[in-house]
Amino acid sequence: MTKLTHINEAGEARMVDVACKPDTRRSARACGEIHMNAEAASAIRQGNAPKGDVLGTARIAGIMAAKKTSELIPLCHPLALSSVEVEFSQQESSIQVVATASLIGKTGVEMEAITAASVALLTIYDMGKALDKSMVIQNIRLLEKSGGKSGDWKAG
Repeated sequence: MTKLTHINEAGEARMVDVACKPDTRRSARACGEIHMNAEAASAIRQGNAPKGDVLGTARIAGIMAAKKTSELIPLCHPLALSSVEVEFSQQESSIQVVATASLIGKTGVEMEAITAASVALLTIYDMGKALDKSMVIQNIRLLEKSGGKSGDWKAG
């Protein structure tokens, strides 16, 4: 079995020391989707939701969440992100979120991209629940990452 990186010799949780790792360009893309009734999707698309600009607010929430990932996920390093983008594609009764995070640094940004997508989806739910309480968030996952010792990876 390989040595666990987040466990010290005594079996206690620890933050991995990345001080000696070289700075490299790193990026990650993550996605997820929220399904809802067609009326709710239409109201969100047209900007007629009771709470206002759902997608604009969800974009800002996703960006803010990426910047706060180390405060939410134990043992994540605080990162100086270079860029966070949150994009939406809308279908008749669903919205897909794709979040991209990047930086030049010593550790990856997968968790930041996944957190951005997750919080953007939660914000859509929160702002749209008056239209459809049965919305379903699903398929949150990493799509790809680049950089670092392990190199590039893409979901199959």
